[in-house]
Amino acid sequence: MVTSPIVTEAESRMKKAIDALKREMNTIRTGRANPALVENLGIDYYGVTTPLNQLATVTAPEARLILVQPWDRHALPAIEKGILRANLGFNPSSDGAVVRVPVPQPTEERRREYVKLAKRQAEESKIEVRNIRREFVEKLRAMEKNKEISQDGERRNLEQLQRLTDAFIVQVESLAAAKEAEVMEV
Repeated sequence: MVTSPIVTEAESRMKKAIDALKREMNTIRTGRANPALVENLGIDYYGVTTPLNQLATVTAPEARLILVQPWDRHALPAIEKGILRANLGFNPSSDGAVVRVPVPQPTEERRREYVKLAKRQAEESKIEVRNIRREFVEKLRAMEKNKEISQDGERRNLEQLQRLTDAFIVQVESLAAAKEAEVMEV
């Protein structure tokens, strides 16, 4: 089956919405250490707010530890202060060469809050996918009205667009369910 450029463009935009959801989900804390938890924190580096991943290598060598290795040792105090100021519940410590950030196990109540946050992000992504569908449905109807495509072509494209939307909604739901399982895992 041949897909029209309109459906292809809609698919591309929906993929971007899913990618954005994946990035947002990575910032939600689970019981495991994940570099994404801190790598985009703004660090005051010589008066300029700079993302941590531009100042240092951020890794998670163990399940409960994030290791921040700055390229400039003079940035160590600023990195420690930035992580503390972010109010993520982390207590970083420095040994003069690296910053160790132990990741404590979240409480049951806190994990439930993270699950709510993940569900809220998933719902926003579903809304985004539906808005993309609505935008392209309007384009298709306008094209049919202006006689740029036939009624059959419009109907075919609308059906493809709906199948695409349904598939992306299922993908969002599975991402949310996987994140919920990951967060609630003790």
